[in-house]
Amino acid sequence: MWVVSTHELRVPLWHLATVTSTPLAGATAGACSDVRLAPHWWASGLALHERAPGRAGGTPGRQRDRASRSTNGTNSRDDTDRLLAAWRSGHGAGLVARLAEVGLDESGLLDLLAEERSAIAARIPRPAWADTVEAALYAAAAPRPPTNPSDWREALSAPLRTFVQVAVDRFVTAADRIVANSDRIATGRTVDLPALTDHLATELARRLLSVAARTLVSELHRRREAGRLAGVDSRARFADFVAQLCDPAGLAELVDRYPTLARLLAQTATTAARAGIELLTRFVADRDDLVRTLLGDSDPGPLIAVHSNLGDAHAGGRTTAVLRFADGRRVVYKPRDLASQVRFTGFVDWLEQRTPGLGLRGVAALTRPGHGWSEHIDAAPLSSPEQADGFYRRQGALLALLHALHATDMHYENLIAAGATPVVVDTETLFHPALGEPAGTGDPAADLLAASVHRTGLMPMIVVGDQGVMDLSGIGGDRGGTAPASAIDWTDPGTDRMRLTRRAVDFVGARNRPRVGDTDIDPTAHEPALRAGFRLAYETIRTHRREFTELVSSCATVPVRVVARPTSGYHTLLTETTHPDVLGDALERDRAFGVLWSSVGTHPFLAQLPGHEVAALWEGDVPLFESTAGSRTVRVAGGGPLPVPLARCGLDTALEKTATLGDTDRQHQEWIVAATLATRHPVDGRHTATPVSRAVTDTDASPERLLATACAIADEIQARGVVGTDRVNWLGLELVDDRQWLVLPMGAGLADGHLGVALFLAQLTAVTGTARHAELAHRAVGAVPGLFQLLDTRPDLVAAIGPGGLHGLGGIAYGLARLSTLLADPGLAGQARTAVDLAVAGAESPALGWADGSAGCLAAMDAVHAELGYPPAGSLARRCADRLVDTIERDDPPGKMGFADGLAGIGWALDRYARTGGTRYAQAGRLALRRAGTLSTAGRAGYGWCRGAAGLALAHSALAPDAPTRHIPAPGDPHPPDGGPGPAFCPDEAVRLLTDRPLLGDLSLCHGELGVAEAVHGIAPGSAVRRHLGRVLDAVDRYGPSCGTPGNVPTPGLLTGLAGIGYELLRLAGTARVPSVLLLEPTAEPPASG
Repeated sequence: MWVVSTHELRVPLWHLATVTSTPLAGATAGACSDVRLAPHWWASGLALHERAPGRAGGTPGRQRDRASRSTNGTNSRDDTDRLLAAWRSGHGAGLVARLAEVGLDESGLLDLLAEERSAIAARIPRPAWADTVEAALYAAAAPRPPTNPSDWREALSAPLRTFVQVAVDRFVTAADRIVANSDRIATGRTVDLPALTDHLATELARRLLSVAARTLVSELHRRREAGRLAGVDSRARFADFVAQLCDPAGLAELVDRYPTLARLLAQTATTAARAGIELLTRFVADRDDLVRTLLGDSDPGPLIAVHSNLGDAHAGGRTTAVLRFADGRRVVYKPRDLASQVRFTGFVDWLEQRTPGLGLRGVAALTRPGHGWSEHIDAAPLSSPEQADGFYRRQGALLALLHALHATDMHYENLIAAGATPVVVDTETLFHPALGEPAGTGDPAADLLAASVHRTGLMPMIVVGDQGVMDLSGIGGDRGGTAPASAIDWTDPGTDRMRLTRRAVDFVGARNRPRVGDTDIDPTAHEPALRAGFRLAYETIRTHRREFTELVSSCATVPVRVVARPTSGYHTLLTETTHPDVLGDALERDRAFGVLWSSVGTHPFLAQLPGHEVAALWEGDVPLFESTAGSRTVRVAGGGPLPVPLARCGLDTALEKTATLGDTDRQHQEWIVAATLATRHPVDGRHTATPVSRAVTDTDASPERLLATACAIADEIQARGVVGTDRVNWLGLELVDDRQWLVLPMGAGLADGHLGVALFLAQLTAVTGTARHAELAHRAVGAVPGLFQLLDTRPDLVAAIGPGGLHGLGGIAYGLARLSTLLADPGLAGQARTAVDLAVAGAESPALGWADGSAGCLAAMDAVHAELGYPPAGSLARRCADRLVDTIERDDPPGKMGFADGLAGIGWALDRYARTGGTRYAQAGRLALRRAGTLSTAGRAGYGWCRGAAGLALAHSALAPDAPTRHIPAPGDPHPPDGGPGPAFCPDEAVRLLTDRPLLGDLSLCHGELGVAEAVHGIAPGSAVRRHLGRVLDAVDRYGPSCGTPGNVPTPGLLTGLAGIGYELLRLAGTARVPSVLLLEPTAEPPASG
């Protein structure tokens, strides 16, 4: 931490000097006679929208010849073609739209890129920030080195003090006038101006350094490499660099080289002074009411500190601030209307009156036009761990209320844990509108999620960065973990070797979590309390729906901040565009802002935002768009309305949400609560389930009971479906990239998508004849044709999906082929053939395994060929088989051993293909299986089918009985060229190992009990699998169909969810032939293996 004293800085500025190519105006000859700036230096600091002819007047003037290099601060014409290509790359299809907004085309942009400074200055008025820069240079006429050279932050801040001085002088001059003209307060008794000024100076110095640091370090390197730094060592040379910049001539050189940096520094200083003056003016006017309303009518003493920059800067650098008085009490200043805070407190009071003892509270506020003051909520620990349930019960009630008010953005910084009470301290996004069209995705499950409790931001909201993942929701924000994004840091600071680095940092969290002492309480342990509070508040609103609707309807004029993009994206742009490469010419920084156009596509509402966003970013602000709850019109902060209105206002959406409160909706919301909490569970990548000590008994696993249980699971899946106009879909809990569970609308995949659900429902129809399940299966795959149309134009997506048998296009082709037979639908057969063609295009994936690579593709294509007789499927099967054989014969097998991702699945696929392919495939398959190891080597992989003992046992059971030997070579060991003899596989021993243990807590196909049951059935069908299934059925009756998800949260999918559990029970019921879906068997009876 470093502090800048205003006593050092306050030198009166009698006028704003104009700095040109002549010595500084008003300066003495001895002080700065040699300080000059290039003519029209400021022209290169003008942004695109400021240079464009339609905005600035006139057309681009004189340009350098294309063959020459400019010496006038612009790009030579030689560079403009390269720059134009970079503009195209950075904007994508959005470049045309951006240029059209400012009356340009690419030819006009080319002219601007080559225009000289003098020509720019001839047609565009000199901006105010240029005067501020020159005033700062004038104030720097007397060099002042840092007071503490050993502090590198203070040292690098020293050259920037002159900008702080400009701001401080303006603030103090205005503050003296404000206090002198006020008849309400007495200076010294109620406002400590020197203390406020010191705070302003210190915070501004920190902000200026964050803007300038990267350029200063770049300039340090440039001068070192040019031999311009004096000193015996690197620290001395660093000190000399700072001394050079503290000299007006050195600072002028920096301004000349980086006029855009000079602009940013001047704007930051100006907005800090202006915002400080505005805050002080409002405080003086409101102080009496503030004391009476928020401080119990007890005088707090003089205002001694203003801690600003506590939130996003909007509309001219205005930020939330905390004001501290001499007696230690604090109030919060917000530079916006606080009507939403007042109305939310009213809703909290309404809910509290109808649920006595709930214990919620709002935030007291004093509202004024355009700004307001609120009480400061102090974070406090719980008195005892027993209070945690009460805290989360109240948080569940808040969740229901925020959901009903269609709120969003309730992240970890917008809540405070005040003892056992969670308090919402920022309510600017109540009644937040949806920015897309109503039901805009075409996916009913996606629309449900977008309008659910998840949108509030209070429930787990997983953010992925280069350092990992973290929950940044109102319920998350875990202190002590690794922040998801790298932070900028400095290596060798305070030396001429100083350079930027990015590193992982600990996440410091906020004040939103209940804690006992210094230990935060994790919400997952208190899920029942959270859900109970949610249910209580939800049903209270539902019961008093008419009253609540009247309250909501009265909020039509409540201001709403419209959050168009994640604020973190704006902060990233502001940070990354302080790179010196984009601060020499403002058009380079403008080019970096092109990402805002490239990401909005053709959406009519979003496409009108980037121009306004860039204008705000150029002012150093986070873009702010505003509306009111009952209006579709959105306004730019401080500006006029946008031409394209919202499709629907937030108030109407909240009213519709209130009208549809009911049992089905509440069940959907409670599932989302449970599922999002489950995403907080860490993933270890092992995919194992462990035996649990819970009561189960051996019961009768008759075919009738198995079939009845499968039907009950189908009914549960149907109840969880989200029905749209022409399709049905589900929300699922999906493991993404083997590293993070996420709540997502189901995609088209076989393993985790709606295709797997449809396959179970269609297979059930084939067994039972129940028509409603067939209809549901048809509607579940209604989006597949649209997906294929997209993939046909996106080879990059085809490659990303890959050909795998469970997670790829192979599995999609298999599922559609099976559905075409089960539902007697030729259209689905055509879609299956399309999937095969796409799989051919994506078959170059490097993956080899069953789930996502060539082994699964081989099995799937073999089945599709058997199902449909489609020749390209047979050709792709052979191509995959040949690739696998080549890999095995080169002694270059994958390192993993499991069925889903390793050698066991590869070996099984090749062994099955040998029925039609011949001996070479059989030998390679058996060699792969022997390298996969035995059940005794499964170890930490557990019992599951995917990577554990069940998969290994099932794969080994496919080996022909005439190939026993005594040794299983480890990967890399010498082995017989023909696959050779290995130890005999003992089915009875395998069944004993798999079943003689307590039941797993997971019943899924992937790594749960029904994957084990599939293996046992394949190894020794009959009484062993029946005994095992009896215990599974008892577990389903007692505890429900436990899925392979964190906390066993129900999810519809095939591999880890309900559809897979139901499918395997149906298969093992034995009332009709049901092919193995884990083994990708076709509907027709396959030939005997061996």
